[in-house]
Amino acid sequence: MPRFALKIEYDGRPFAGWQAQADQPSVQTAVEAALARLDAGFAAGARIAAAGRTDAGVHATAQVAHADLARDWDPFRLAEALNFHLKPAPVAVLAATRTPDDFHARFSAVERRYLFRLQARRAPATHDRGLAWQVLNPLDADAMRQGAAHLVGRHDFTTFRSSICQAASPVKTLDEIRIDEVEIPHGREYRFHLRARSFLHNQVRSIVGTLERVGAGSWSPDRVADALAARDRAACGPVCPPHGLYLCGVGYPKDPFAA
Repeated sequence: MPRFALKIEYDGRPFAGWQAQADQPSVQTAVEAALARLDAGFAAGARIAAAGRTDAGVHATAQVAHADLARDWDPFRLAEALNFHLKPAPVAVLAATRTPDDFHARFSAVERRYLFRLQARRAPATHDRGLAWQVLNPLDADAMRQGAAHLVGRHDFTTFRSSICQAASPVKTLDEIRIDEVEIPHGREYRFHLRARSFLHNQVRSIVGTLERVGAGSWSPDRVADALAARDRAACGPVCPPHGLYLCGVGYPKDPFAA
């Protein structure tokens, strides 16, 4: 059966997350339902695998999944057909490509990239409602960068992972945290870019929620280092809401979508 990789974009608001669930809508179920309309293998109940299992309300601009199909599709026609059958769900297949049989969307990945959007302004969000976390007052981006610097590298991130995280070890290597600041109408947007081979459950939201406390002046930048060293979930700042978070890239030894 030929294997295809799919690059998928979605608005996470209507879904209970990526992963298929018996009684709630999921992105995985939406894509599999579209595939079932096109391919005999999926009509028989086949499954797809993804690079990351995003939580309820989390978005993606470049999720990657793979599927084994009965038919050897032209990749462009496969993407077009899937997008037709995905309507009206807020899910789009940006690209499809044929891959070697040993390609695995999750296990072949060597890097994952996340973006978190945090907006500071007094007026309620309109166009970005549900697409960014909003706070009322401006934040100190330089202080947040100082706090973030303590987290880059290989650490025990027990403080910054969910109590229900199923990872075998809390030790991860965070390769980059970059914080950009841009103007929006009557406010500022802070864009947190995080890059690592893999992340713990709620790690990004825990980190951003903690750094927001630094930016607001409630925490000193050095308190982030103390929280990390505590290896205690109780030392973490607030976990920020999911709707500002985007899975925005997955890296592989060889980009399956490269021309």
